[in-house]
Amino acid sequence: MVTKERAVELVEALLSRQRQESLWRAWMPEVAVVDVEEHAFGWLVFLQSVEYIRSRDIGKMLIGEGPYLVDRQDGSIHHIPVTTFVGDRWEELYLQQVKGVRPPDEPDPLIVAVQVLVHSDGMTAAMRHLRKQAPLLGPHQAKAYVTAIRDGREPPEELVGLIPKPKQETCPPLPISTLAGPTR
Repeated sequence: MVTKERAVELVEALLSRQRQESLWRAWMPEVAVVDVEEHAFGWLVFLQSVEYIRSRDIGKMLIGEGPYLVDRQDGSIHHIPVTTFVGDRWEELYLQQVKGVRPPDEPDPLIVAVQVLVHSDGMTAAMRHLRKQAPLLGPHQAKAYVTAIRDGREPPEELVGLIPKPKQETCPPLPISTLAGPTR
């Protein structure tokens, strides 16, 4: 288990190596740890420009870097881009990208809605909702789709193919990158 103090040591050692090996971008100012927050996965370590820390001149503030996550179990260090961090999915992405945890299969929201409607308001209400979501389905096709769901079966593939797919994210989150580790 990595302690808070050890997490700070690991990040500071990484920053020192990056400066010595000229891996730090030339335009990047010198940075220091300004905050550490405990998280279920480990420690979120926040950095800030040393010039800003000293002067509080907003023009010297480091913006857009995002925190480092020091994994509580193995001490590995991961950078979470700020646009990914402020989103609501960074933890899920960490589990998928770094830990290799597959997300559970999420049920099709249309099937769930149709199930709820068919059992609460009946076949007609479920068919009406389905046809609003999938205008290419005719009345007989909608009935076959809803009947299958009502009876606990999967809807026929040829009908599923006529339903528009949800739009993909226009700006997917940036990937989490592993910077170091695991430590021994």
